[in-house]
Amino acid sequence: MARVQAEAIREVLAQAFPDAVELDVLDRTGGGDHFLVTLTTPEFDRLPLIDQHRRVNEALAEPLADGRIHELRIRTKGTA
Repeated sequence: MARVQAEAIREVLAQAFPDAVELDVLDRTGGGDHFLVTLTTPEFDRLPLIDQHRRVNEALAEPLADGRIHELRIRTKGTA
């Protein structure tokens, strides 16, 4: 199965969250399928954590569905 690069994930998230003030994607194992996403955006202000994570998962739906991302750890917060 094709692996995905951290930079490709970052680009998808940057398009989905253009107002992000912090966006970092770390390939946790070096294998291209276990990632840690850190995202801070005003879009998340007043959103519960579960909804913040849902939005990240929605943005990455394709590589999650086809298995290119096997594990995804998410750290999110708003700016307020």
